Amino acid sequence: MSLFRKIFGSKSDRTGEELKSVDRGKYMPEIKLPIDERFTINFKANGGKFLYCENLNEIYKNLGHILDENEWEEKQALILDSDLESKFNNSNLLPTRKISEATYFLTTCENLIANDGSLLISSKQIFEKKLPELPFNFIVFATTSQIVDNIGEGLRGIKSKNRQRIPTNITTIKHFKSGDEKDFLSYGSSAKNLYLLLLEDL
Repeated sequence: MSLFRKIFGSKSDRTGEELKSVDRGKYMPEIKLPIDERFTINFKANGGKFLYCENLNEIYKNLGHILDENEWEEKQALILDSDLESKFNNSNLLPTRKISEATYFLTTCENLIANDGSLLISSKQIFEKKLPELPFNFIVFATTSQIVDNIGEGLRGIKSKNRQRIPTNITTIKHFKSGDEKDFLSYGSSAKNLYLLLLEDL
């Protein structure tokens, strides 16, 4: 019998008992979290505000809370997507297509990226606008089925869904902290004050 087995005992002595996370050394690799948990943790770490909703009624209710909290009830919302505008037409929004008139931007996204907590968007959401041109305040409506592991998976999904005409102007929004000191990691990116209304659809 080896010296280590005598001192520490054998793994097989545990009779099939699984190693618990408390038994793992601090230098062992982390246990991989489910994709939705990873997205949530990374999204919040980026400074995003997250509202999980089980149905559309909760989406409308939470949207009302966001408008109330920020005193945006009388402010205009930039909505570029006509389908999204009809989905929220009973929410007392004041829609506009002029950026100069808008206080916040209500939009969808292509995907939610779990490994860095970013949002993948394209010309389907922002047309040919650049992120710095859009309002500082974003409200994004998305579903849990849009969560993917990484950007590569998101790009493949965009390509497979749009075989006839692939959207252009594909970019990610990752920095959601307002008033942060710019660090070299966020240099050149456009920080947004972002709320995510996430609908459970799985």
